[in-house]
Amino acid sequence: DFMKIILTLILCSLPQGECMNPYQWPSEFNSTYDCLMFGYEESMRKLEEIGRSDVNEHGIFIRFVCSPLPEA
Repeated sequence: DFMKIILTLILCSLPQGECMNPYQWPSEFNSTYDCLMFGYEESMRKLEEIGRSDVNEHGIFIRFVCSPLPEA
């Protein structure tokens, strides 16, 4: 019996000093390692999607956390 892990992504802007509402990834992970690897990959995909110009202009960065799914 092992705990499921959830990924929460948070898109932020440094100059504005604010972050958007956290986004919980719809699928769960079987380990912290799997969640972290996916979180870094998804963060890179999202930054590429936003684009160099907007990332630089708006000081965009992505935070994420992998945490155990609360047990019912």
